[in-house]
Amino acid sequence: MKYNIRGQRMEVTDALREYVEKKLSRLDKYFETPPQSDVNVTLSVTKGHQAIEVMIPLPGAMLRAEEKRDDMYASIDFVVDKLERQIRKHKTKINRKFREPGSARALFKEDFGNGSVSTLAREEDENLELVRTKRFNLKPMDVEEAILQMNLVGHNFYVFANTDTKEVNVVYRRDDGKYGLIEAQ
Repeated sequence: MKYNIRGQRMEVTDALREYVEKKLSRLDKYFETPPQSDVNVTLSVTKGHQAIEVMIPLPGAMLRAEEKRDDMYASIDFVVDKLERQIRKHKTKINRKFREPGSARALFKEDFGNGSVSTLAREEDENLELVRTKRFNLKPMDVEEAILQMNLVGHNFYVFANTDTKEVNVVYRRDDGKYGLIEAQ
């Protein structure tokens, strides 16, 4: 894996960079072949907390974990533990599903989902300030796989291209712990 390590409101020292690379290299043992994608690591200091965010793009999935502690080295240790738990929890189930003959992956078009989420128009009202825009490729998948991906990245919603309806849908976690699906009319 190649590491893109950057600092926000802080300088990334060589010792810190080496520590991050050493700890994240522990994740290699969970993959048959190490991912060829770049691992994005952001180190930051906010209100006295040392934070780290790690994003590992994988084919059909995105591993993401974030941790804030009083010490940067402790944050790094805890974020690696979170990533290991995510991988162990989902690796077997996802691999089994993708390796089955006739799985949903074999049905996908390679160029499907190259569009990106459009940005919101800037409003004249000063109270509606857009502070961040994210762009990503929509992965075609079924609802069950979208729920797995949502849990994998640790969010409470997930946007995806539904293979059944060929529409953009959103799955979300409800307050009662169950899941919901949002479809356009």
